[in-house]
Amino acid sequence: MKKLNAKELGIGALAGLTAALLVYGATVQPLLFILFGALSALPILIVGLGWGNMAVIVAVAAAGIVGTIIGPSIYFGLFVLLLTLIPAWLSHLANLARPASELGGPDNLMAWYPLSDIMLHLCGLAAVVIIVAGAVMGYGADLVGQVVDAYIGAMSQQSPDLQLNPIAIAKMKSLMLYMIPIAWGMIWVMMLLAAYYVATRIVAASSHNLRPREDIPSALRMNRNAIFVFLAAIVAIFFGGVLALIAAAVLGAFGAGFIVSGFASLHYRTRGKDWRLPVLIICYLMTFVLTLPLFIILVLGLYDTRKAISLTPNKDADTPKQNTKI
Repeated sequence: MKKLNAKELGIGALAGLTAALLVYGATVQPLLFILFGALSALPILIVGLGWGNMAVIVAVAAAGIVGTIIGPSIYFGLFVLLLTLIPAWLSHLANLARPASELGGPDNLMAWYPLSDIMLHLCGLAAVVIIVAGAVMGYGADLVGQVVDAYIGAMSQQSPDLQLNPIAIAKMKSLMLYMIPIAWGMIWVMMLLAAYYVATRIVAASSHNLRPREDIPSALRMNRNAIFVFLAAIVAIFFGGVLALIAAAVLGAFGAGFIVSGFASLHYRTRGKDWRLPVLIICYLMTFVLTLPLFIILVLGLYDTRKAISLTPNKDADTPKQNTKI
C-alpha cells in the first residue's frame, strides 16, 4: 500500500462526495433508488481501480462523513458507508495479483484475481444490499399489499367498470411479494456490473488502470460455487416467510450473474461466425419480451462455469498478455 499524496487524497475525497450525493439522491427519489445507488458505485470503482487501496479508503471515509452530515441521521451515514464499501471491496479484489509461479505458471508472469471470483463477490454483496434495504424499509406482505391496493385503486378510478376478482388480487400480492426482491437483485447486479465495466474503461483510457484490460467474453464467467448458492436459494424460497424473501433476493442476484455469464459465453462461442451479429441481436430482443430465451441463456451460464485468470508480464518481462483457464 503506497503512500498517499495530496492529489490522490483530493481525488478520493471528491469521489466520496460524489458517491454520497448520489446515494442521497436515491433516497429523495425512491423510484430511482437502484439507478442512483448503482451510479454511486462508479466514482468509488474509478478511484479504486485507478489509484489503489489508499485512495479508495479516503473515498469511503469521505462518503460516510458527507452522508452523516447531509443525511437525516447517523444511520444514513452508515448506509452510505455500506453502499460504498461494496465497490471499494470489488476494486480491491480486481487489483489483487500474485506471481503466476504460485499457480504453476511461468515465473515471469503475474496472475490477477479471476473475474469469476469477482462476480461471486458482486452477486453476494448485491443480495446483501437488497436484504438490508428491505429490512430497513420494512418490506413484507403488508407493504406489498398496500402498493398493490393503491395500484388497483388507481386503475378503478380510470376504469370504473373494471371488476377485479379478489382471488386474482390475492394471487397477485403473493406473486409480487417474491418477484420484487428477485427483480431488485437482478437489476442491482446488472447495474453494479455495468458500473464496474464503465470504470475499467475509464481508468484504462486515462492509463491509470492497475489491472490490465481483459477480454470480457472469454473471462466473464461465474464461479462454480455460485451454482450451490443458486440452488439453495431455489429450495429456500419454498419455505415461505422471511427465509423465502431472503432467498428471493439471493436468487435474483445470482440469477442475474448467470444470465450475464451466459450472454458472455454466447458472445465467445459465436466469434468468427458470419451469422453472429443477427443472432446476437435477435437473442437480445427476444429475451426482453419472452421468458424461454432468457431461461436458455441462464442455463448456458450455469453450464459454462470456470475461471479465466489474466496473466500479464512482470515489469521486466516481455511476454504478451494471455488468459488461461483452470
